[in-house]
Amino acid sequence: MSENATTMSTNELTARLQKAENIRARDGVVWKDKFDRTHTIAESRELADGTAVKLCGRVTALRWLGKLMFGRIYDINGEIQFSMSREELGEENYKFMKANVDMGDFIGITGELYHTTAGELTVRVSQYEILAKALRPLPEKFHGLTDMETRYRQRYLDIISNPESRAALLGRFKMTQHLRDFMNDHGFLEIETPIMQNIASGAAARPFTTHHNALDADFQLRISPELFLKMAIGAGFDRVYEVAKDFRNEGMDAMHLQEFTMIEWYAAYWDYKRNIEFTWALVQDLIMRARGTLQIEYQGTKLDFSKYEMIDYTAKMNEFFGCNILDFDDVDVLRQKLVDEGMFPMDELEDLKSLATLVDYVYKRKIRDKIVQPTILYNYPTYMVPLARHNNDDDRRLDMYQLLVAGGELCKGYSELVNPIQQAKAFEDQAKSIEGGEQEAFNPDNDFVRAMEHGFPPISGVGMGIDRLAAIVFDQPTLRDVILFPIMK
Repeated sequence: MSENATTMSTNELTARLQKAENIRARDGVVWKDKFDRTHTIAESRELADGTAVKLCGRVTALRWLGKLMFGRIYDINGEIQFSMSREELGEENYKFMKANVDMGDFIGITGELYHTTAGELTVRVSQYEILAKALRPLPEKFHGLTDMETRYRQRYLDIISNPESRAALLGRFKMTQHLRDFMNDHGFLEIETPIMQNIASGAAARPFTTHHNALDADFQLRISPELFLKMAIGAGFDRVYEVAKDFRNEGMDAMHLQEFTMIEWYAAYWDYKRNIEFTWALVQDLIMRARGTLQIEYQGTKLDFSKYEMIDYTAKMNEFFGCNILDFDDVDVLRQKLVDEGMFPMDELEDLKSLATLVDYVYKRKIRDKIVQPTILYNYPTYMVPLARHNNDDDRRLDMYQLLVAGGELCKGYSELVNPIQQAKAFEDQAKSIEGGEQEAFNPDNDFVRAMEHGFPPISGVGMGIDRLAAIVFDQPTLRDVILFPIMK
């Protein structure tokens, strides 16, 4: 929609302000303080014809037919038709409604339910009340709101005008509610951890920095709640989770935003294999609740969530590299091998300062996008994640997995590293990577190591991106389409 189409004209504003004065003159108040409804619009749809109701909502349609009119009122769960007649309302009330109520206004209606000859549920109105005057118009009803910039900046108009947006966003928030229900039903406790942290750690990402005036100190916005949740396990909470806003100061694209929502959960005495089972049960439960089937379509691709494939990450990478990536401890040597074999030019790899970033880069460029159906990747090199537990049989491998769908990573989980000696060494290696120019290394946290030195039980944890899962479940092309108020420049 063009700029002119969304800008209110002076004449329209003047007209609506005059109508507001007319309402004030009659009612004393234009923007009322309450309305005692008997049912929501959704509840009214379950009632029998002849039932007396008091409903309220935003006016989204008005059609005047002489002595009879039809309109519609809206709330987030849907719309309902209402009818008014001059005979039932009286001449004065009927004319006042016609002269002073516009689309976008909020009204309350009293009447009884009936079905029209066309079979549509309708409220036959005997009395109405103007609850709030809208000074700006809604987007033109039949064209809706199509300009993407306006849709994201004025999301409330997008939701009113576009049923698809409304369904996706409403579904996303109900999914989060079901997510909490599932966790609670399985013995997990939702807790809260700090957003402002001395050191933002728990993931490989660049943090945002903010200043605390009272303490005259800089803090970082969390990139993950992981370390605090694991310290809670050390304190004796057996199973914890948090639906957490995280902030990562990195690239933006259709599936990455700097502010996003994750759920992370941690269970004492579980290993990563137990969490694979739990993760899959959770995902299937959410999809069934949201879509009613495990076979869904995402952006033209049919996905089958009744099963998942298993891929050995290290074996897959070895196949591509033509060697065992576990045998390398020098990033320069592995980088040169890729260049020598013509897989990548040197200028594309020279800024990758560690084995983890180099291997991850190759994986994302050559392998990840080809994974479409639900797939569990497992068996990662130790250097990929400094917080994950080393495998008992091969210290070069991690007890870790990721769930991928349609080329996107939905979650990452692992048996947690609870050995404080290994953790301190892993953080030392990360510190060296940072000194060497690695911008997305894990920030070392000595307080976390100290907590681990006091003793942690066996733990397994998972982080899952709620925005990304919602985009797939509700078939939306970008994360912005399942975020109510996305970041805009």
